[in-house]
Amino acid sequence: MHKGVQTALVTGAATGIGFAICRRFSSAGYNVALNDIDLDAAREAASNMPFPERCHALGGDASDIKTVYSLVENTVSLFGSLHITVANAGITRIAGFLELSSQDFEDMVNLNLRGSFFLAQATAKQIKIQKSTGRIVFVSSVTGRRGIKGLAAYGMTKAGLEMLAKSCALELAPLKITVNAVAPGATLTPRTSLEHPNYEKAWSALNPSGRVANPEDIAHAVHFLTTPEAEYINGQVLVVDGGWTRAGVVPNDLI
Repeated sequence: MHKGVQTALVTGAATGIGFAICRRFSSAGYNVALNDIDLDAAREAASNMPFPERCHALGGDASDIKTVYSLVENTVSLFGSLHITVANAGITRIAGFLELSSQDFEDMVNLNLRGSFFLAQATAKQIKIQKSTGRIVFVSSVTGRRGIKGLAAYGMTKAGLEMLAKSCALELAPLKITVNAVAPGATLTPRTSLEHPNYEKAWSALNPSGRVANPEDIAHAVHFLTTPEAEYINGQVLVVDGGWTRAGVVPNDLI
């Protein structure tokens, strides 16, 4: 099914940044496997791609090790190979350090870190078998680079993803696999709008660029890292935040 072109697997693909990444990949002619824990939402997303005939929805919890291995296997079964994986699935729990529950902590670590680690591992093993080149991209966050109240555990997981990218880049370079991360700044998505009703206005006022990111801003950066032009970029973190990390001001009412 549509062999001979680049095939990408994206987790957390039904909405927001993940959806935008998939649309960008589809526009570029890639085969795209869209994973989401909500299979119906993933199917709806796949049907709204520029080339839906080259897209397929895969359900499953990306925090589960068996599931991420099956996502890689199913992608290969569908398209014949896998070249690109974007570990985008993640969750945020906003709470003060003294109030964060152990369950919320475990949920973030399991999806944001553990799931991403083993998804990358499964991808690398498959690319090694194929003897092809490959790209792995982790979706991090500026919260992994600047301390923000209420996001200690979330920021910790995102900082961990950036270190994972650096370490994997060393180990996987001999296999011709590059590993990088994209760190979005404040991005307007359905999730962030729910988390903070005044999200767009509050963050736009504090950004040197005068606005928050759109999911497409992040998708363009992720796509670039999968292109031939980026083949010599490895173990890096591309910050896409409109310059916010140069200011570092946070809304007073975040928590």
